[in-house]
Amino acid sequence: MRTMKLGNSTLEVPVVSVGCMRINSLDKAEAEHFVQTAMEEGANFFDHADIYGSGECEEIFADAIGMNAGIREKIILQSKCGIRKGMFDFSKEHILESVDASLKRLKTDYLDILLLHRPDTLVEPVEVAEAFDILESSGKVRHFGVSNQNPMQIQLLKKSVKQTIVANQLQLSITNANMISNGFNVNMDNDHAVNRDGSVLDFCRLNDITIQPWSPFQYGFFEGVFLGNDKFPELNQKINEIADKYEVSNTTIVIAWLLRHPAHMQPVIGTMNEGRLKDCCKASDIHLTREEWYGIYREAGNVLP
Repeated sequence: MRTMKLGNSTLEVPVVSVGCMRINSLDKAEAEHFVQTAMEEGANFFDHADIYGSGECEEIFADAIGMNAGIREKIILQSKCGIRKGMFDFSKEHILESVDASLKRLKTDYLDILLLHRPDTLVEPVEVAEAFDILESSGKVRHFGVSNQNPMQIQLLKKSVKQTIVANQLQLSITNANMISNGFNVNMDNDHAVNRDGSVLDFCRLNDITIQPWSPFQYGFFEGVFLGNDKFPELNQKINEIADKYEVSNTTIVIAWLLRHPAHMQPVIGTMNEGRLKDCCKASDIHLTREEWYGIYREAGNVLP
């Protein structure tokens, strides 16, 4: 597995992150085998959140990997907090309590990365800064980031937070590529020209913040996958054509499309299927040509100006 620096930190991470949101769909033996397969593939970056399975997913993961001091040194753990039932909460108290609970469930003393999970409009940046300082000084969290935040929301946090923001987890796929499309359509009188995210792609590149695309196989908001979907015949034909050329699966090409972008993104894959996991990891070795990348983009229904 090819590796990269996460943001402007010194943390070396695999280019593919293993999302653990659905690990509670596996039984004990399946979970153990899945985690072992990920490790064998060099995919030792595991993405969690306190709300996944109401915390159960973190517990299942810790048991599946047989967490101990030796294992902990070989993996990179990321978790998220801030989403509560019917609300978002970036209060100092909730951040600290959430991290302590995640550490207990994961059977570890520290997180490599903590992300704030979706924006809280009632956020007090000073409270976040106090929480981050406590977590950093205590050694409970080594790096910090955000999820689903636009540039001004990040800038607001940075007004008080002294720690570097190393990652921003955002929805992005071939069919959900607005952050890319609005860059093509500057000053155009069409829907793609609408800047819905404050130029978050360019902002993250300028500030060395790693974008972690979530739902890389989904279209819409969890409406379904586009691979093998009759709604996207031209796109699937193009992806399959390129997959045949490289002698890999269509799954591999989807992740390779994201990895080809010079923003050096780190896709979060949510599959619990070992075969698809391996296919995603193979994307690390594929470098699409400019023609192939744009061909896939266009066949998703995107029109270049």
